[in-house]
This record gives sequence, C-alpha cells and structure tokens, in this order.
Amino acid sequence: MSIITKTGDAGRTKLMYGAGVSKTDARIEACGAIDEYNAFLGLARAFCDDAELGDIIENLQRETFIIGAELATPDDKLEKLKERVSPQMTAALEMRAEEIEKLPNLLDDWSLPGATQFGAALDVARVVSRRAERCIVRLREAGEVPNDEVLRYMNRLSDVLWLLGRRYEIERRVDSRLRTEQA
Repeated sequence: MSIITKTGDAGRTKLMYGAGVSKTDARIEACGAIDEYNAFLGLARAFCDDAELGDIIENLQRETFIIGAELATPDDKLEKLKERVSPQMTAALEMRAEEIEKLPNLLDDWSLPGATQFGAALDVARVVSRRAERCIVRLREAGEVPNDEVLRYMNRLSDVLWLLGRRYEIERRVDSRLRTEQA
C-alpha cells in the first residue's frame, strides 16, 4: 500500500468507507480546515514550554481526529465509527473555559496576537478553528452533519483556545492587552 494513490490527479478523493467525491466537496473543505487546525495546534504545542498546557493541546489534537473522522464519514456509515463527538467532549471544553475565566483581569480588554510564540500559534489555531466551524455550519445547513454535538464542540473550541493563550501570557506576566487610547 502506498500513500500515492493517483486518484487525486483527476480532482477526486475518497471519504471514509470508500465514497468518492470531488476535492471541492463541502465535506472535504471541512475536513481540510480541521486538518489545518490540527497542524496549527501542533505548532502551538511545539512552542509550548508548559507541560500541562502541552497535554491539553495534545488532547485537543486527538479530539480533532474524532471530528475529522465524523466529517469524513458518509451519514449512512457513521455507525462504523468507534468514537463520535460527544456531549462529554463539549462539557470538558466548557469546564476548561470556566476554570480559566476565573483568572483576574482576564476579560478586561482585547488581546493583541503575537506577545508570545505559543499564544500567537494558539491564535492562528483559533481562527482556523472558526473557519472550520463555518465549513461545518454549511454542511449542517445542507443536512450533512447529523450530530449536533459537532457544531456545539466547535463553537466552544475557539473560546477555549483564546483563553488558553491568555492564561499562558498572564502566568508569564506578558501583557498582550490591546489598550486602545481614548482621544
């Protein structure tokens, strides 16, 4: 078996369990955005010097494969998946957000991306996750994402990524607040 299948030469690819589609199919767009998001999470993890945060990011990466598999599987084959996006996954994100939001002054101002490499990489992952969410919304509106939890999870995700970046900066006493001047 080779990774080079040559089927993509004609602009086609396969979903999980063999269904062939155009590489411009909305499902492939969503899967590509999820893959890109995961790659940026990997970049963030590579910049991370905090073991706990690194573990959190690695767990989010593992959950990305669950999302990607669900998106890449035709609706009539979803029962074949070992794992699907669950309410427990979404609840874990919500608990993480609530925990970080307890930090003093966290939500006082906007943040300017780029104060740290880790925070900046998380910000890129965050905006890519938002694009992936928009792709999933389009699929959902077309009736192609039967599991509502996928969209709920993605909606929480960008908030958690922003909060993780700000937590990291606050713990290191890095001020990334925008601080707009009043005239």
